Amino acid sequence: MKALDNAVLPATLDVRNLCTSFHTRDGILPAVCDVSLRLQPGRILGLVGESGSGKSVTGFSILGLVDAPGRISGGEILFQGRDLVQLRPSQLRHLQGNRIAMIFQDPMMTLNPVLRIDTQMIEAVRAHNPMSKREARQHACDTLASMGIASPEERLRAYPHQLSGGMRQRVAIAIALLHRPDLIIADEPTTALDVTIQAQILGEVQKLVREQGTALIWITHDLSVVAGLADDVAVMYAGRIVEQGSVDAVLDRPLHPYTQGLIDSLPSRNQRGQRLRQIPGMAPDLLSMPPGCAFAERCSRVSSACSEQPQPLEIEPGRSVRCFHPGVAHGQ
Repeated sequence: MKALDNAVLPATLDVRNLCTSFHTRDGILPAVCDVSLRLQPGRILGLVGESGSGKSVTGFSILGLVDAPGRISGGEILFQGRDLVQLRPSQLRHLQGNRIAMIFQDPMMTLNPVLRIDTQMIEAVRAHNPMSKREARQHACDTLASMGIASPEERLRAYPHQLSGGMRQRVAIAIALLHRPDLIIADEPTTALDVTIQAQILGEVQKLVREQGTALIWITHDLSVVAGLADDVAVMYAGRIVEQGSVDAVLDRPLHPYTQGLIDSLPSRNQRGQRLRQIPGMAPDLLSMPPGCAFAERCSRVSSACSEQPQPLEIEPGRSVRCFHPGVAHGQ
């Protein structure tokens, strides 16, 4: 296993003030606003938030996969010091699937249903490496085995429809790992799987990331997954990161009321037989955002100060919160 000293290694990814908007007939929808995050080699960042918070759009923006009417409207995405926003399409394509990989929630976004697994993996290998077909096939077989796939030669000969959902997702993850990328963005890839298969895949991914020194962003709405997988966590609400820091610090002592609400709504935090606690109200419409803090209408700490937009407040190195009234809830 590689010994990684994050104190001396440069950041794999440094996102600075990223903004991504969708220009619609009804107006400009600011899906991602002023998002900044930093990720070192061999580290796993959990990007957490409810549906519509902007976490998936953040991942697609980093990869350069935002299609019209969406566009990156501001900020920098520095991958190993290169600003991806400024690259030509041909330069970006060279990085996509090679140095930067994506794992989708639906493995069929990766797999072609009419081609055998070996055909797809061999093509993926040879697209970026000058290998013979035999070498590429062996590399594909070894990568499947590293994902805990039994009888990898048999799986290579199969079509996607002949595999279970968990096996298809394992294959899709193996394809993302083929080139030992420096950065992987995983968009809720285990959400549709049962908890046993999910736990196995999470363990295998975590081990491979550590061994290869890959930086991983794991996008999810499930805090329990983040607690067991990630080193750091960033919590998104209405297109902005409202809190980030080490996973232990954020989950043990949340500072933003939204983070506290997410944690309190977990079934494990509620007494048996009682109604689950939930955050009151609804997330705002991004086309008609209220002035000031987007969480104000749902927040028990709201004051007149919240009519202004809060800026990120650094509590300590690597720990920040976007709130005028940060604090740990009573009893924490």
